Amino acid sequence: MDREGAPGACAGASTPEELMTAVEQLVRHVRHSATAGGLSTAASSALARLGREGPQRLTELARAEGVSQPGMTQLVTRLERAGLVRRTADHSDGRGVLVRVTDTGLEVFHRRRAERAEALGRLVDELTEPERLAVRTALPALARAVQDRRSRS
Repeated sequence: MDREGAPGACAGASTPEELMTAVEQLVRHVRHSATAGGLSTAASSALARLGREGPQRLTELARAEGVSQPGMTQLVTRLERAGLVRRTADHSDGRGVLVRVTDTGLEVFHRRRAERAEALGRLVDELTEPERLAVRTALPALARAVQDRRSRS
């Protein structure tokens, strides 16, 4: 039920489906708040991964982003043309190529992240104090659970 008592996926979501709807709405809102660089969701995600995790082989990047290698090749080519990434030789394997974020790409990544953080901050500011506390407790706990699951895999 929402604050007015009508059914919906808002405060007080209790079923996994209601929680998922709330997460999807939050992610969509925050994701669309970032406009720096005019990137697509896929381009933004790949750039963010490279910004956080460092250089990666194209095949690793495609696997991590859940896209085909040809699709990632096209995406990296677009990002490269925009000056956001570059391909360099993988010194551990002369045949391999690493995709690296450029200084310009890092700047766009950081601006987009700041825009998203600001959008999330504005949403949190609209909550009551108990709701703010719940969000500040729940979101890091969920992030830890995701990280724990990844480390076990």
